[in-house]
Amino acid sequence: MKPGKRALITGGAGFIGSHLAEELLAGGFKVTVIDNLSTGCRENIGHLLKNKNFRFHKNTIMNERLMSRLIRDCDIVYHLAAAVGVKYILDHPLDSILTNVQGTEVVLRLADKFHRKVLLASTSEIYGKDLSSASSEDDDRTLGPTSIGRWSYSDSKAIDEFLALAYAKERKLRVVIVRMFNTVGPRQVGSYGMVLPRFVQSALAGKPITVYSDGLQARSFTYVKDAVWAIVGLSLHKKAEGGVFNVGSDQAVSIKDLAIRIKTRSGSRSKIVFIPYAKAFGKRAADFEDMGCRIPDISRVRKLLNYRPHFDLDMMIDETLDHFKGKRK
Repeated sequence: MKPGKRALITGGAGFIGSHLAEELLAGGFKVTVIDNLSTGCRENIGHLLKNKNFRFHKNTIMNERLMSRLIRDCDIVYHLAAAVGVKYILDHPLDSILTNVQGTEVVLRLADKFHRKVLLASTSEIYGKDLSSASSEDDDRTLGPTSIGRWSYSDSKAIDEFLALAYAKERKLRVVIVRMFNTVGPRQVGSYGMVLPRFVQSALAGKPITVYSDGLQARSFTYVKDAVWAIVGLSLHKKAEGGVFNVGSDQAVSIKDLAIRIKTRSGSRSKIVFIPYAKAFGKRAADFEDMGCRIPDISRVRKLLNYRPHFDLDMMIDETLDHFKGKRK
């Protein structure tokens, strides 16, 4: 696919979606975004609204009449619209499931009707309670019981993947599935449970940096520009079609060490406090279960795209600090 094509981004006013829109516009695409602004915001795309190659629709992907027209008039769909963040999912379990499953069904069905390629943004939550040092795309999934609401998100996104792969197998729909691992950077907020911006906001405000449990949970973080570069590369690569790809960083850090690094780099006097999950989630604690390790094996995307993250953790922290400092002025 050559530059100058037309892209539709669902959820394009969100954190990742807005950065993706910038990247595609810079590459010569005409970009249309649809977002109901439930977790995205107009501020994320405000600087794009005057671009003649950019269009924005404040609406829902459940609006099949509008979606039919938008998908008909594009060449590729980047399907990012989904419920995001542990806190949001625990607070809105029904909406999260319906948005993920029914919304994706609408996108895939219409993409099949008009023979449009789809990149489906999935999640590391797919792997569930996997405790291996690095999760690869073909690993088994290990989930908790249905009585723990946290796992509904993993299952709803798994259904999305099953649907996409079924369309690829039976209807020859061109699909690419990308599993995102803890993408961070400017425009991400901590309101929905994202840990790095939550720690940064607390550090800048001089409030306690609250770590859940003992803070020994292992995570990796990926700067949004690295993630978007991989998304675009995979979406345009013929050999990626029908495949599932982890996109993230394989450099691990404990949540405790993350808190220490953010406090140090921000020069904050905030205290780092540790609280049990029961206190953190209150009455929702019964719906929450954490995992000790969430690190991707990125050998598949590295082999296809020569993908290597360019931003290390300290750079990500500094960029996020600068973003929130700018918003405080």
